Amino acid sequence: MDFKNIHIGEMIEKRVQETNIDVNRICSFLKCTENEIQQMYTSKSIDSYTLLRCSKLLKYDFFRIYSQHILLFTSSSRKEKNTNEKSSFPEFRKNIYTKEIINFILETVNSGKMTKKEVINTYKIPKTTLYKWINKYNKNTKK
Repeated sequence: MDFKNIHIGEMIEKRVQETNIDVNRICSFLKCTENEIQQMYTSKSIDSYTLLRCSKLLKYDFFRIYSQHILLFTSSSRKEKNTNEKSSFPEFRKNIYTKEIINFILETVNSGKMTKKEVINTYKIPKTTLYKWINKYNKNTKK
């Protein structure tokens, strides 16, 4: 999966094919026509309400794809917190990595696309975390 260049329409179409959901059911659930479904498949982005509906219908969290993009490709500089100002928005921990992200990082290192040091510097993954992943998950793949 390419977390840098997200084409959500293609991903939705792939998930539809994997789940074998009938196009009539999709049209009924999303309240749209087959033509609109085909247009959605060719769209690089779709509105959040439609994405939410697709996530429910296809039982897959498509929003997580964007969350993983943010984890990998946002600036790692920590925002300066002003202790006098509180935000009404919830704060999420950045250090929660999914299996897909771990696999992406390990594939990047194992294939030689990037060195361990480059991964640490580019994605701001702590050195100990990367080495724990290598020890834990590379052992599992060698069995």
